[in-house]
Amino acid sequence: AACAMDWQVLTRELSLYLESQVRVGLFGSGVGLSLVLGFGVAYACYYLSSIAKKPQLVASNDRFCRFLEEYCPVVTETYYPTIWCWEGRMQTLLRPFITSRPQVQYRNELIKTADGGQISLDWFDNNGSLYYPDASTRPTVLLLPGLTGTSKESYILHMIHQSETLGYRCVVFNNRGIAGEDLLTPRTYCAANTEDLEAVIHHVHSLHPSAPFMAAGVSMGGMLLLNYLGKTGRDTPLMAAAIFSAGWNVFESVASLEKPLNWLLFNYYLTTCLQSSISRHRQMLEKLFDIDLVMKARTVREFDKRFTSVMFGYRTIDDYYEDASPCRKLKSVGIPVLCLNSLDDVFSPGHAIPVETAKQNANVALVLTSCGGHIGFLEGIWPRKCTYMDRVFKQFVQAVFEHGNKIFSM
Repeated sequence: AACAMDWQVLTRELSLYLESQVRVGLFGSGVGLSLVLGFGVAYACYYLSSIAKKPQLVASNDRFCRFLEEYCPVVTETYYPTIWCWEGRMQTLLRPFITSRPQVQYRNELIKTADGGQISLDWFDNNGSLYYPDASTRPTVLLLPGLTGTSKESYILHMIHQSETLGYRCVVFNNRGIAGEDLLTPRTYCAANTEDLEAVIHHVHSLHPSAPFMAAGVSMGGMLLLNYLGKTGRDTPLMAAAIFSAGWNVFESVASLEKPLNWLLFNYYLTTCLQSSISRHRQMLEKLFDIDLVMKARTVREFDKRFTSVMFGYRTIDDYYEDASPCRKLKSVGIPVLCLNSLDDVFSPGHAIPVETAKQNANVALVLTSCGGHIGFLEGIWPRKCTYMDRVFKQFVQAVFEHGNKIFSM
């Protein structure tokens, strides 16, 4: 009934719009208008029957499901992708250009690591919070950007904006050497090594030990967070975590990105971004690595084979990719985790999402949309201000901080 209602409203509005914009005399008769109207109605029917769908909610824990249905209802509602931009690649490519960039004033902090390096943290303290004026107990969200992302990414800025309206504090973990700070040692980062993340979590928690604390990771940031949670189990100060567009199986991710069209649209550009970061720190890194060889890489796989896997001491690139794949550690996650993926994400193919493994862990819930791409999830006619991903983030974070006691006894 709801679908029929949506169809009637959409077709009626489309007809009225077209009648006001297209002259009946198009092509000398009303035939042109009829064709346009017919196409519009057909497209609306296709969109409502095949594109706009409720996400799949995969969770073995009934209590977790009921918690999400009550306090994070967006995960059970129909997702209506932007009607003119619902295909995964288009959503992925256009989001950075379409979505707004909320203004955020950061306070930067550089912390030292055990090996002599440094990590850049960008804090949004939200000292004007009306709901949590006491900084010592103000809920804190740790945000982990993607592979080459920083605190300046639009999706991070939107997460902070959502958190600000709820009164929460945010801190962004920028991977080594990526946010403008110097490399003090010849080491960067990877999805498998969680040492820097462990240091950051310990540091943030030590500053605000009485504050509720959770984390959200996007793309590689989500992979890193999952690998950390799989390693630590329940032994973490984090209450819960949200994961967006994580690559679950790195072998499948790179294979997808090496398909001709995906290589042209994403792989080559991503490789050049990685090389650009390396080039900036060439003087430090060339002490241990053949940078000229690294700069000749034309795919992410070649870059990882020549640089990342070597840096972190893996015997082969397959050893690194196996260790970096979160699907191997999902069974060991010991706190509530909500993971949002789109089945048309070329960075994380739908067939590689570990649905059966997730069903074996009561702490894990997967939310799988049919459309949305990689960190896309655009919705609305002109999706500048808020995406489906933003709404999932806001509702889940608020649910954890304000009603989390109802799932922590799972």
